[in-house]
Amino acid sequence: MIRIRLLESALEDLDRGRRFYERQGEGLGTYFLDSLFAEIDSLILYRKLHRKVFGYHRILAKRFPYAVYYRMDSEDLVLVYRVLDMRQAPEKTRRDLS
Repeated sequence: MIRIRLLESALEDLDRGRRFYERQGEGLGTYFLDSLFAEIDSLILYRKLHRKVFGYHRILAKRFPYAVYYRMDSEDLVLVYRVLDMRQAPEKTRRDLS
Protein backbone atom coordinates (compact mmCIF):
# COMPACT_ATOMS: atom_id res chain seq x y z
CA MET A 1 0.00 0.00 0.00
CA ILE A 2 1.39 3.39 -1.04
CA ARG A 3 1.27 6.16 1.53
CA ILE A 4 1.63 9.90 0.97
CA ARG A 5 2.90 12.15 3.73
CA LEU A 6 2.80 15.94 3.49
CA LEU A 7 5.48 17.68 5.49
CA GLU A 8 4.63 20.79 7.50
CA SER A 9 6.28 22.97 4.84
CA ALA A 10 3.91 21.60 2.17
CA LEU A 11 0.87 22.11 4.40
CA GLU A 12 1.94 25.71 5.01
CA ASP A 13 2.36 26.25 1.26
CA LEU A 14 -1.13 24.87 0.62
CA ASP A 15 -2.65 27.09 3.30
CA ARG A 16 -0.86 30.15 1.92
CA GLY A 17 -2.19 29.37 -1.58
CA ARG A 18 -5.71 28.75 -0.24
CA ARG A 19 -5.76 32.12 1.53
CA PHE A 20 -4.46 33.91 -1.58
CA TYR A 21 -7.09 32.39 -3.87
CA GLU A 22 -9.89 32.86 -1.36
CA ARG A 23 -9.12 36.61 -1.41
CA GLN A 24 -9.54 36.49 -5.21
CA GLY A 25 -13.05 35.07 -4.97
CA GLU A 26 -15.27 33.26 -2.51
CA GLY A 27 -14.85 29.50 -2.81
CA LEU A 28 -11.75 29.74 -4.99
CA GLY A 29 -9.52 28.80 -2.05
CA THR A 30 -11.46 25.56 -1.57
CA TYR A 31 -11.26 24.83 -5.29
CA PHE A 32 -7.49 25.43 -5.11
CA LEU A 33 -7.12 22.87 -2.31
CA ASP A 34 -9.38 20.32 -4.05
CA SER A 35 -7.33 20.65 -7.24
CA LEU A 36 -3.94 20.39 -5.55
CA PHE A 37 -4.99 17.45 -3.37
CA ALA A 38 -6.19 15.64 -6.52
CA GLU A 39 -2.69 16.13 -8.00
CA ILE A 40 -1.09 14.88 -4.79
CA ASP A 41 -3.42 11.85 -4.69
CA SER A 42 -2.35 11.00 -8.25
CA LEU A 43 1.11 10.23 -6.87
CA ILE A 44 -0.24 6.89 -5.66
CA LEU A 45 -0.34 5.79 -9.30
CA TYR A 46 2.18 8.04 -11.01
CA ARG A 47 4.99 8.51 -8.50
CA LYS A 48 8.52 8.56 -9.92
CA LEU A 49 7.25 9.37 -13.42
CA HIS A 50 7.83 13.07 -13.01
CA ARG A 51 10.94 14.93 -14.01
CA LYS A 52 13.44 15.76 -11.29
CA VAL A 53 14.03 19.45 -10.63
CA PHE A 54 16.45 20.67 -7.94
CA GLY A 55 16.77 17.07 -6.70
CA TYR A 56 13.01 16.50 -6.24
CA HIS A 57 10.40 14.91 -8.44
CA ARG A 58 8.03 17.66 -9.61
CA ILE A 59 4.41 17.40 -10.68
CA LEU A 60 2.83 20.44 -12.29
CA ALA A 61 -0.73 21.25 -11.27
CA LYS A 62 -3.21 21.38 -14.13
CA ARG A 63 -5.51 24.18 -12.93
CA PHE A 64 -3.20 26.47 -10.95
CA PRO A 65 0.38 27.66 -11.56
CA TYR A 66 1.75 25.46 -8.78
CA ALA A 67 4.17 22.56 -8.56
CA VAL A 68 4.34 19.74 -6.03
CA TYR A 69 7.89 18.71 -5.07
CA TYR A 70 8.27 15.24 -3.62
CA ARG A 71 10.70 12.39 -3.00
CA MET A 72 10.28 8.70 -2.48
CA ASP A 73 11.29 7.86 1.08
CA SER A 74 10.83 4.17 0.32
CA GLU A 75 8.97 2.11 -2.26
CA ASP A 76 5.70 2.66 -0.40
CA LEU A 77 6.11 6.19 1.04
CA VAL A 78 5.92 9.48 -0.91
CA LEU A 79 7.07 12.56 1.00
CA VAL A 80 5.67 15.86 -0.27
CA TYR A 81 8.14 18.59 0.68
CA ARG A 82 6.75 21.74 -0.91
CA VAL A 83 3.83 23.01 -3.02
CA LEU A 84 5.20 26.15 -4.67
CA ASP A 85 3.89 28.89 -6.90
CA MET A 86 5.57 28.56 -10.30
CA ARG A 87 5.35 32.30 -10.95
CA GLN A 88 8.29 32.96 -8.65
CA ALA A 89 11.88 33.17 -9.82
CA PRO A 90 13.63 29.79 -10.16
CA GLU A 91 16.29 30.94 -7.71
CA LYS A 92 13.63 31.50 -5.04
CA THR A 93 12.23 28.02 -5.72
CA ARG A 94 15.74 26.58 -5.29
CA ARG A 95 16.10 28.42 -1.95
CA ASP A 96 12.65 27.28 -0.80
CA LEU A 97 13.65 23.67 -1.47
CA SER A 98 16.95 23.90 0.43
